[in-house]
Amino acid sequence: MKNLLLAGSSSAIVSGVVSGIICLLVGAIIGFLVFKLYSNKKLQKNKSNAIKIIEDAYAEAKTIKKEAILESKEQSQKLKEEVENEVKDRRLEVTKLEERLSQREEYIEKKEQAVDKKNEQLDEERKSVQEEKQGLEKIKKEQEALKGQIVEQLEKTAQLSKQEAKDMLIANMRDDAQKEAASIVKKIEDDAREEGENKARWIIGQALQRCATETTSEMTVSVVSLPNDEMKGRIIGREGRNIRAIEAATGVELIIDDTPETITISGFDPIRREVARLSLEKLIADGRIHPTRVEEIVEKMQREVDKMVKQAADDACNETGIFNLNPEIMKTLGRLKYRTSYGQNVLKHSIETSIIAGLLASEMGANVKVAKRGGLLHDIGKALDHEQEGTHVQIGVELARKCGESEAVVHCIEAHHFNVEFKSIEAVIVQVADAISSSRPGARRDSFENYIKRLQQLEEIANGFKGVDKSFAVQAGREVRIIVKPTEVSDSEAMFMAKEIAQKIENEMQYPGQIKVNVIRESRFSETAK
Repeated sequence: MKNLLLAGSSSAIVSGVVSGIICLLVGAIIGFLVFKLYSNKKLQKNKSNAIKIIEDAYAEAKTIKKEAILESKEQSQKLKEEVENEVKDRRLEVTKLEERLSQREEYIEKKEQAVDKKNEQLDEERKSVQEEKQGLEKIKKEQEALKGQIVEQLEKTAQLSKQEAKDMLIANMRDDAQKEAASIVKKIEDDAREEGENKARWIIGQALQRCATETTSEMTVSVVSLPNDEMKGRIIGREGRNIRAIEAATGVELIIDDTPETITISGFDPIRREVARLSLEKLIADGRIHPTRVEEIVEKMQREVDKMVKQAADDACNETGIFNLNPEIMKTLGRLKYRTSYGQNVLKHSIETSIIAGLLASEMGANVKVAKRGGLLHDIGKALDHEQEGTHVQIGVELARKCGESEAVVHCIEAHHFNVEFKSIEAVIVQVADAISSSRPGARRDSFENYIKRLQQLEEIANGFKGVDKSFAVQAGREVRIIVKPTEVSDSEAMFMAKEIAQKIENEMQYPGQIKVNVIRESRFSETAK
């Protein structure tokens, strides 16, 4: 029983194991089938993706190929166009070159033709010249033969040999040549003298034209106009206190007389007179006139005049181109604005002298700076000659040395009135420029009057001759032009008239330099076309 049980349990186990194995096999088969089915699906999906990728890649490759083909075509077209343009340019250059060569060939051909023509003309001219030469030689031989006959006949007629006649002719020609040479030498000397005088007159005339100024009067008084005669009483003040205050503050004398609406300021110091004049005008305009106000106004006007003096000196330096002057010299130079000499303003005279001296020095090759500086400062002592003892030359020399001016400039100041001997050409130039500025027409009142009288006398002498129509004194009295009547005076008579007028001027007049006499004889004929 037990064995049966054991046998039965063994078979049961075996059948269970077999069943288990069968189940495993079935599961494995089923799992394999499931896995294979899944693998097939995944493979199918991957295959589809692969096909899609291949298709996309093919499409992209196709697009790239198409673009590459298009780009290649564009580059090919562009390269083709460039090549065509280059070929076109080359052809154009070749065409131009051909045209140029053609023109050059035409020009050379024309030139050759012209040269050939010219050669033909030269050959003809050479032939003509040769013929003329032969003709001239023939004429020359005939002339020599005729000359021999004439000489032989002259020798018989004059009873002189050829050599004797030649010597006589040479002697006559020598005398004529000597006379003509003497005449030419005299004419050259006269022309050179006249040219030198004209050059000097031109230089001086240019200087005078550039710096001529109006005439001023020599005065030691100034006049102030009043609005009415009542103002005279206000200026005098109670018991004369106002006028005394003005005179004490300004250092001048006020003259109040019967002249209506005017007060005269008298004083030898031009600066004080100017301060007094400006102060009076200011007081009259202000209306408040009393001693305290007088002192305030005078002090204010003194400062104003000092500014005007400085400005005058600056203007003079700018006008003459002279700078770096000592401040004390500048102050003294400006005071010359209120100083006059024989009716001529001394500052303007100094400026004129400086400019003229500079022009003369430039023409003569002298030191222009020294000449101009000496000309500006030559009369600077006149600003102080009423305050210090000595002549204005001594005062000016002392001031110039004190302020560090060079000895060359000091010598110009010292020598301009011949007080010392001239040591430099610049000093001579300053003296001449001073004389020119002082004596020019219109510079000084007495010189101007004499100048007018001289012009009138010149014209009166010329008009006193028979046949004179008009006469004009020109060139500041250096020339007189006389127009004669052509019906009454011939050319030879006009020449002698000029000499007679010049002789009469020399005998009857006194004048500087020379006076040129020009007699003009002119005939005019006119007719009217209708």
